[in-house]
Amino acid sequence: MSNRNILQALQSAGGAGGAGLDVDEVFSTFLYEGNGGTQTITNGIDLTEGGLVWNKARDVGTYHALTDTERGGQYTLYSPTTDAQVDRGNDFITSFNSNGYSIGADGLINDTNSYVSWTFRKAPKFFDVVTYTGNGSGNQTFNHSLGCVPGMVIIKNTSRSGQDWWVWVNDSITANEGRLNDTGDFGYNVIGTVTDTTVQTLNQNQFATNYSGDSYVAYLFAHNNNDGEFGPDGDADIIKCGSFTGNGSSTGPVVDLGFEPQWLLVKNASASSHWYILDVMRGWDVGGSGTGTINLRANAEFVEQAMGLIDPNSTGFQVKTSGSFINGSGNTIIYMAIRRGSLNVPDDATKVFGLQNYSGTPSTGPQTGFVTDFSLLGQVTGGDKWYAGSRLTGINYMKANTAAAETTNQYQVWDRMDGAWTSAINGYMLWGWKRAPGYFDVVTYTGNGGGNRNITHNLGSAPGMLWLKRRDGSSPYGDWYVQHTGIAASNYLKLNENSAKTTSPDAWNSTYASADVFRVGSDNNVNTYEYIVYLFGTVAGVSKVGSYTGNGSSQNIDCGFSNGARFVLIKRTDGAGNWCLFDTARGIVSGNDFLLRLNNADAQSSDYDQVDPLSSGFTVVRNGQAEIDVNYSGLEYIFYAIA
Repeated sequence: MSNRNILQALQSAGGAGGAGLDVDEVFSTFLYEGNGGTQTITNGIDLTEGGLVWNKARDVGTYHALTDTERGGQYTLYSPTTDAQVDRGNDFITSFNSNGYSIGADGLINDTNSYVSWTFRKAPKFFDVVTYTGNGSGNQTFNHSLGCVPGMVIIKNTSRSGQDWWVWVNDSITANEGRLNDTGDFGYNVIGTVTDTTVQTLNQNQFATNYSGDSYVAYLFAHNNNDGEFGPDGDADIIKCGSFTGNGSSTGPVVDLGFEPQWLLVKNASASSHWYILDVMRGWDVGGSGTGTINLRANAEFVEQAMGLIDPNSTGFQVKTSGSFINGSGNTIIYMAIRRGSLNVPDDATKVFGLQNYSGTPSTGPQTGFVTDFSLLGQVTGGDKWYAGSRLTGINYMKANTAAAETTNQYQVWDRMDGAWTSAINGYMLWGWKRAPGYFDVVTYTGNGGGNRNITHNLGSAPGMLWLKRRDGSSPYGDWYVQHTGIAASNYLKLNENSAKTTSPDAWNSTYASADVFRVGSDNNVNTYEYIVYLFGTVAGVSKVGSYTGNGSSQNIDCGFSNGARFVLIKRTDGAGNWCLFDTARGIVSGNDFLLRLNNADAQSSDYDQVDPLSSGFTVVRNGQAEIDVNYSGLEYIFYAIA
């Protein structure tokens, strides 16, 4: 067992060994539909440890509602108002649970609207919430348990109306404070010294932070600077508070966080601008022709809006607008970013891969049971096939069986907790993947026309297979290029063709992908335009990328599974052969199997018995048929299987 897996085992067992909390244990973006009654929000956050719940309606102009465990579930604060806290009664947050929270029928958070909930759990090096009473005489100091100097502090008077939301950012960023409830620049000074254990408020404008007898709440957010204590090795950063200088160009600054963000709060501190909140659940597209960045504004009651503001990437983000509101030349732009999770290698394939032969209610769409990051969708018995889309690219999709450029489909939706696509897609099959360490990742990048270039990814281990596709154009440079460890590093296959492997050192620079990067060369198919890459890995008991030589009869392919493969993809590599897709939703049986081919739009066929069940993986057979796609004697094959 590797050190990484030993640490995960200790963490799962509640042991020490350096293992830390996962991102998904301390932060959640959760989308839900109000029902006007009661419901439980199960987001995986243990709020019995304490924390903050930040709710906002997405489709109507209502207040942001911030409620925390220190003040109690019936008390909330509104942004952008300057009101004191409001007692919403027993129908607001009715309980803080070990895996989320429960709500009543209060119309602010549970009317018949769409909502987003951001939940921050109290945890060292991540977040803390403190309440205190002002003393009105001299500086007020209160203790916190963050275990590091905060990167951002938000303080609000909870007992007196007319008081602003004061925001302090680390002094290395700017010496002044701003107000969360308005668009003004940073130019105030109401918070003094902040250390790794205390916060001192100043006497200027005493109502703001220290009026005698008034009650206050402080939200403290950490800044990890290579000292985070999260993930299986207990050494990962998950939150950063920082700043960058605007350049006034549509090719804006690139911010290196050291991780890919899932949530971002950003504000121009030098000028009047909104406080923008972005997250990957509601829609944070990278380039293309999709909906762009779906943002809410902490200082406004607006409904969410689509604007092309910022593109996330595997190591941070890049500003993509010249607008002065977020990229004014010479301006200081502050931000708080939270890392995309999870940090733990999956141990249950049903939590990261799902498939559904869909014939349900059109408005719900196919369900996987988990947050889906990539999907394939296609008619089983018809020819409308192989829509390949990702959360990272929004409503943009490409078809796996063609070289066509990216286009859009309004029914490919990702702002949901349990699948992808919606509307009238009866008769279609959906295969869905969740991003997870070692198992699956998605990367976008822009080519530079050069060669020998490394592209960073976040799989955390060397992938066994890559699918790479140009997004902004088609032939002659729009084919899906496939790297697979079952063929030479100087070879590639085409996902959209049944052709044999091709030798080209200009594709991958004759180098397999590593745990951190994959390499592209000077081939126009991989390094001149806009691209997306899907990375697939081997995880014990969950997924397997491998190869075998056909024997012309029957052979077992051991994947290390315990209950057989639910998904199998096979391709001949030394000659023409289809990308043969089998799954248990349509039937992997001891008899003729339902076969689909990723490289064409043919309806599924059941002409041959090609794959049989096997508890440790799957069995390939040939039974004397002319079909050579899976087990012809002496031919070479690659495969990808999921338990």
